[in-house]
Amino acid sequence: MNCGLLTNKNEPVPLKHIEVDLQVQGHVATVTSTLQYINEEENHLEAVFVFPMPSGAALCHFSARIADQEIVAEVQEKQEAREQYDDAVSSGQQAFLLEESEESADVFKMSVGSLPPGQSAAITFIYITELSVQADHSLQFCLPAVLNPRYTPAGSGGGIVSEITSSSSGIPYSLSFTAHVSSPNPITKVESKCPLEPLMFLNTDHTKAKVSLCAGHMFDRDIELYLYYQNPHQLTAIVEAGSPAAKPGTLLGDPVVMVSFYPEFPESVMSSVSSCGEFVFVMDRSGSMSCPMHNGQGAQERIECARDTLLLLLKSLPMDCYFNIYGFGSHYESFFPKSVQYSQDTMEQAVKKVNEMQADMGGTEILQPLEHIYKQPCIPNHPRQLFIFTDGEVGNTKDVLHCVKSNADVHRCFSFGIGEGASSALITGLAENSSGHAQFVSGKERMQAKVMQSLRYALQPAVIDITEDWTGLSFTRLSPPINSLFHGQRALIYAQLKGEECQNPDTKGKISVRYRLGNQEVTNTVHFSLKPAEESGLAIHRLGARSLIRSLERDEQDDGADKEALKARVVELSKQSGVSSSHTAFIAVHKGSGQAVKGPLVKRRIPTPMFMACSMGVNLCKAAPMNAPKGHRLKMFKAVPMNAPKGHRMKSRKVAQKAAVFDRLLGRCFCIQSLDNEEMMSACAPVTASGFHPVVECDGGFDMNPDVSVDTLEAPKDPLLQLVSLQKALGCWEMESTLAEVFGRTEKELIEQIPAQVKPDVWATLLALIWLHGFKIDVQDEWQFLAMKAVAWIRTQKVVNQSECVRVGNALLGCQVKEDALGL
Repeated sequence: MNCGLLTNKNEPVPLKHIEVDLQVQGHVATVTSTLQYINEEENHLEAVFVFPMPSGAALCHFSARIADQEIVAEVQEKQEAREQYDDAVSSGQQAFLLEESEESADVFKMSVGSLPPGQSAAITFIYITELSVQADHSLQFCLPAVLNPRYTPAGSGGGIVSEITSSSSGIPYSLSFTAHVSSPNPITKVESKCPLEPLMFLNTDHTKAKVSLCAGHMFDRDIELYLYYQNPHQLTAIVEAGSPAAKPGTLLGDPVVMVSFYPEFPESVMSSVSSCGEFVFVMDRSGSMSCPMHNGQGAQERIECARDTLLLLLKSLPMDCYFNIYGFGSHYESFFPKSVQYSQDTMEQAVKKVNEMQADMGGTEILQPLEHIYKQPCIPNHPRQLFIFTDGEVGNTKDVLHCVKSNADVHRCFSFGIGEGASSALITGLAENSSGHAQFVSGKERMQAKVMQSLRYALQPAVIDITEDWTGLSFTRLSPPINSLFHGQRALIYAQLKGEECQNPDTKGKISVRYRLGNQEVTNTVHFSLKPAEESGLAIHRLGARSLIRSLERDEQDDGADKEALKARVVELSKQSGVSSSHTAFIAVHKGSGQAVKGPLVKRRIPTPMFMACSMGVNLCKAAPMNAPKGHRLKMFKAVPMNAPKGHRMKSRKVAQKAAVFDRLLGRCFCIQSLDNEEMMSACAPVTASGFHPVVECDGGFDMNPDVSVDTLEAPKDPLLQLVSLQKALGCWEMESTLAEVFGRTEKELIEQIPAQVKPDVWATLLALIWLHGFKIDVQDEWQFLAMKAVAWIRTQKVVNQSECVRVGNALLGCQVKEDALGL
C-alpha cells in the first residue's frame, strides 16, 4: 500500500510543497519559487511537472539542492539539453531539465530525473516579470496556478501542452507565499482575492512593505496581488548597471535603461468618440465556456457573462458603424454573411441571436474564423476592430499569433481572457501583434467594465506617427518600437546604453516620445540620470533580453524570414543573458555515483489545478473527428454532483433541458477529471464507434423533471441589463411597462407625471438617464456610451422645459441628480 500524498490512481505525488518569495521594485517583480520533492517509492523516480508562467516573464535561474550540494543549471540549445538529460538519467545520474513549450510561451515543463528511493531534492527557479496596470491604476502581480488542458486542433502537434495533467480532487501540495514590496513612492495598500496576513510597513515613509498569504493556502487557484502606489503615473527611467563579470559591449556588460510613461490625452480628445469603424465580435462558444466564472455561490457561466457583455457592446455602438458577430468552437459561424451597417433592425437581429448563444460548439479552433475574417474586404473609412472573447484554452498559440501579425496592417485586436487559466500568451499576443489591448477577467470581476474600457480605446482617435528621440546617447533598442498608445496605459521601452559617456554616472539622458493624436501633436519627455539604481540583480537586463528574444521569435514566423539565422541569434542571446527561450532549456546534472539504475524508472506527472474540474466536476471526452459518421459525434452534457450548490444544479438542469447542449462537440478536447499521462493520451486518441466513453456519470444523478419551466430556474435579471436591453439603436427609450419595472414603478405612474409638451419617448429617456446617475453611478464605466447616445438623441428633440423634467423625474424616482450631471 502506498503512503503519503497520492494521486487519484493511488500513486504517490513526489512534489510536497512550493515556497514562493516575491521581490517587487516599483513596476518589476522578481519571483523565486522553491519546489520540495521527496521520492517515497521503492524505485528510482522521474517527476514531470507542467505548469503555467506569465507569458512575458524572463526565466533566468534554475538550480537543484540535493543534501548539502547545489547544482546550478546552465542554458543550452534545447535539443542538446534534452539529449544530455536523457543520457544522464539512463546512466543513473540525477538530472533536472526546465524547458518552455514551443507552442505557447506561458507553459513550462520541469523534469526531475532519477531520484533514488528516499531521496529529497529542492528545485529553485527564478523569473522576472513586469507588473500589469489595471483600470483603477493599481499594479497587478499574478502567480498563475491554474493550467487548463489546451485544445489542439487535429493535425497540430501536441508538444508539451498535450502533457498537461490536471486534478479535480484538490492539489496534493501546499504553498507558502511572501511578498516584499519596494517603491519610490509611498505604498497605500495591497489587496488580494486570497486571504492575506496584515500588511507590514518596514519604514516610516511607507515605501517598503511585506505581506504574506495566510497559512494553509492550497495552490488551487491563481494568486493575484494588487499594489497601490501614490502618484502611479509618474514618468520614470531606471538605469541598471551592467555586470562587472561581463565584457563591456555585451548585453550584460553595458548599462540598460527601462523607460515607462503614461500618455495622458487632452480632455477634448477623451470626450470625443468616432462614429466610424467595423466592429467584429468573435465569441468563444467551446464547451469550456459553460464553466462558472468562479467557485462562489451563484456564479455566472462564462458564456452567460459573455452574452451580457455582448449585449452591452451592441447597445453602445455608434450609429453608422458596421458590425458582425462570430461564434467559434470546432467550427465557426457568423450572424451575417458580411458586416452590416448598425441600425435598429440589424441590432435587434443581433440581440435575438446573442440571447440564444450557448457553449455548444465543441473545441477551441480560433484560427479558422480569424483567417476567414481577414479575407473579407475592408470597408472604406471604417477601420476594422476585432473584439475576441475566449477562455484561451488552445494549443496552437503560435499559429494563431502569426496569422494576427500577418494582418496587423488592416485591423486592431482587443482581446479578453475569460476565467482562471486563460492563456496569457494567447490573450496578450493577440493584442501585441495588432496594436490592440488585452484584458483578463477572472473571479468575481465584472467583465463589462473591462470590455467598455477597451471599447473606449477603440472609439478614440488612433495614435499615429510615433517616434522617439534619444538626446546625446548611443543605444541599442531591446524592445520593439511602440506601435500603439492608449490613455493612461503604461508604455515600456528597454535600451542598452553604449559608449564611454554612458559609463559616467554624472551623464544626463533624455528621451522624447512624439506622436499625433487627431489633429494634435503631442510630446512626452523623460529626463534621467545615468547613475545606476540600487542593486536589482540584473532584473532590467533580463527583461530587456526577454523582450528582444520575443521579438526575434516573432520575426521567425514571418514568411521569407531566415529562420536558421534568427534561431541562432535567439540561442546566442539566451545563453549570453541566461534567459530562457523557445529554442533553449535549462539543464543541470548531478554526477553522483553514476551507477546505472536497477529496476524500472517510474514516471510521475504532477497534477496542476484546473478551474473547470475544481468547480463543476465536468468530464469531457474526445469527440469524433469532423469526418466521422453523425452517429459517432459525441454529445456532452453538464454533470454536477448532488452536493453542489443549488444554483449550479439549477443551471445544469436548464442546460440539459435545452436538449443535448454540446451536440456539436467535434474535434479534440481532454478528459479533465483526475487524469494521469496515460489517461490523457487515451483521451487524445481517435474514437471509434465502440471505443468512446459515456459522457456523463452522475452518482445518484438529479431529477430531470420536464414539467419544470426553464424560466422558473433563471436568476433574477440585473436591472441595469434590463434597462440596456430596452434602449433603441438611436439612443432613446420608449415608454413601456418593462421600463417602468426597472424603475420600480408602473407605466401608469410614469405617464401621469409626464411634464407638459414632452413626448413619451423623451420622458422615458430622461428617466433612464436620471436612474443611471442616481442608482448606477458606481458602474458608470459600463453605461457611459449608452448615456452619450441618449444625450445626443435628446439634444435633437429640442426639449423646452428640460429643467422641469429633471426635477419631476428626480421626485418620481427618488433621486437627487443635478441637471448638469446628465450632460444635457
